[in-house]
Amino acid sequence: MMAAIAAAEGGTAVCLLEPNERLGKKLNITGKGRCNLTNNCDADQFLQCIPCNGRFLYSAYNQFDSTAVMAFFMELGVPLKTERGNRVFPVSDRAFDVSGALEKRLRRLGVRLIRDRAEALLLQDGQLAGVKGGREDYAAGHVVIATGGVSYPLTGSTGDGYRLAQSAGHTIVEPRGSLVPLCAQGGLCAQLQGLSLRNVSLRVYEGNRKIYTDFGEMLFTHFGVSGPLILSASAHMRQFGSKQYRLEIDLKPALDEQSLDKRLVSDFTKYKNSDLVNGMVDLLPKKMIEPFISLAGIDPHQKIHGLTKRQRRSLLALMKALPVEISGPRPVEEAIVTSGGVSVKEVNPSTMASKLLDGLYFAGEVLDVDAYTGGFNLQIAWSTGRLAGASAAEHAKIR
Repeated sequence: MMAAIAAAEGGTAVCLLEPNERLGKKLNITGKGRCNLTNNCDADQFLQCIPCNGRFLYSAYNQFDSTAVMAFFMELGVPLKTERGNRVFPVSDRAFDVSGALEKRLRRLGVRLIRDRAEALLLQDGQLAGVKGGREDYAAGHVVIATGGVSYPLTGSTGDGYRLAQSAGHTIVEPRGSLVPLCAQGGLCAQLQGLSLRNVSLRVYEGNRKIYTDFGEMLFTHFGVSGPLILSASAHMRQFGSKQYRLEIDLKPALDEQSLDKRLVSDFTKYKNSDLVNGMVDLLPKKMIEPFISLAGIDPHQKIHGLTKRQRRSLLALMKALPVEISGPRPVEEAIVTSGGVSVKEVNPSTMASKLLDGLYFAGEVLDVDAYTGGFNLQIAWSTGRLAGASAAEHAKIR
């Protein structure tokens, strides 16, 4: 939609192929339906949140940065607000207001909206001639591929763009999930299935090297772990297969070890004649207590007055660093965004044009760029879409 708007504003006739029943189907589910449409940060902060090929986006972002994106949507009649972490949302908390404003702009510009799926690029004597659709062919000297990746395939992200790009000779970096739930080894997570933890601290280790820390909310599932903390952490875990990853959860981040030890002594004094499983009710969620104690190698029904100092220290250490060994990510279809895609080495970063086929452009998640959570991935979509559409329109004038 952004590419079509930019191309139409550039004075060229635009046809937008959309296989879904309505525009913006994937956009409408972002931010849990609220649409975290950008992050109110500067260029350096933005690029730091792009773990793969961030420098490729330098030109696109500088030409249409977060400030420009916010001004664009406010001009379209979408009031915005900035929340924690500089996340920007519509004041209404409705993603439909964002997609609706884009569709209204498209119609005002006279963009031709067609319900059809692009099946192939049309080539004549090695030159781009248009797109073959499921219902008919569409002649065009310039084509922007903005089909997304392979995450959330029910929204239309089915990998079509990769096949189109490959037909033009482009290399596809193997797609995988980013911002994705994680599978865990052992039975602890399954025992805690359905338990949500809030205000915990998370550390991620690649081997013995700490690579990421964060604070927030997470969820135990039958396969492992999920929730906002985990999705953010997964974006830093990019070498499954060659590297081993471990999570450590600090269940009491507000207390240092000395303060937590005093709290344990206080609680254990209060419940000294109880079984240990009943003496931790003020410290941990009920569902977690027995598996937690067993993980520390202690009988959950041991009397508290019989606990040794070493056992208490084991409980304290586990509270500050509950380990979860990660076996891998969930399938890419469950990811929020796709990592991988069209190799950026074959795309001009100043125009988003293909280096292999004149008249072909790329925008958004179909490219091998992805970001952390916080509005950065949609900012990539706006910046690259804007640049691709404007570049295509400018090239059409020259032709």
